[in-house]
Amino acid sequence: MSATARTPAERPVSVLGLGMMGSALAAALLKAGHPTTVWNRTAAKTGPLVAQGALPADTAAAAVTAAPLVIVCLTTNDDVHKLLAPLAEELRGRTLVNVTNGTPGQARELAGWARDHGVAYVDGGIMAIPQMIATPGAYILYSGDEQAYAEHRETLAALAGTRWVGADAGLAALWDLSLLTGMYGMVMGVAQAFAMTGRAGVAPKEFAPPLAEWITAMVHGIVPGTAEALESGQHLTDVSSLAVNQAAFPNLLAAFAEQGVSGELFAGLQPLLDRAVAEGYAADGLSRLSELLKTE
Repeated sequence: MSATARTPAERPVSVLGLGMMGSALAAALLKAGHPTTVWNRTAAKTGPLVAQGALPADTAAAAVTAAPLVIVCLTTNDDVHKLLAPLAEELRGRTLVNVTNGTPGQARELAGWARDHGVAYVDGGIMAIPQMIATPGAYILYSGDEQAYAEHRETLAALAGTRWVGADAGLAALWDLSLLTGMYGMVMGVAQAFAMTGRAGVAPKEFAPPLAEWITAMVHGIVPGTAEALESGQHLTDVSSLAVNQAAFPNLLAAFAEQGVSGELFAGLQPLLDRAVAEGYAADGLSRLSELLKTE
């Protein structure tokens, strides 16, 4: 019988690492009816989950051997290496799903290690905060061993929506960090905007609604528009050219200075706009910057 044909009670899982996210993942599995073994370097953290029905493991090795599916959620991939390197034999023949935040290169390195030791490796990028786990708004990106992912997808769906992004183990991390990059760009803009208006005495709650409306409107236009331009290779615009932005951007920098607000979050954009125009892209739209950011 395949894993997807079994009931949750017949699909045990082990979770290694019980920080806020690891604990949320384990709790979601328990709620869905999966026998869940938990381990954490600080054993006391297993207490709340044991109260919910989890099985505590005294050692990481005991946790690994308790289930065919092992989910690891630690602080860094260096921590994952240190924890799992002595457990290669215990992991052999099992599926390892690593949802620890890391880079594409780190994921590929772990996938290579797993392959060398007979372990099916799936990398995961969690697009949620702990409180969102097992809610409709959460999803997790997966890449790596597609057969192992398909075998355990139903179990993984207890955590959040599942989104497969490819057999290259580094793709989940690439998508994850790229999405976070977009978020951090927004956070930088929001922080700068509130700093500007705050200096002028504008109440944050007064400024928040129009800021949210403006960002939402721009995102709906910029994101699909940039994708279309990059797909077609056509960056000419009838909205706002790089030449126009190059000429206008100094006003932002000047306003920052006038308001007594640091411009460090935006300091790198003017040189990039200057280079874009100097290289002959004056008539192009902002989508061209994605190409100019690529290094050799």
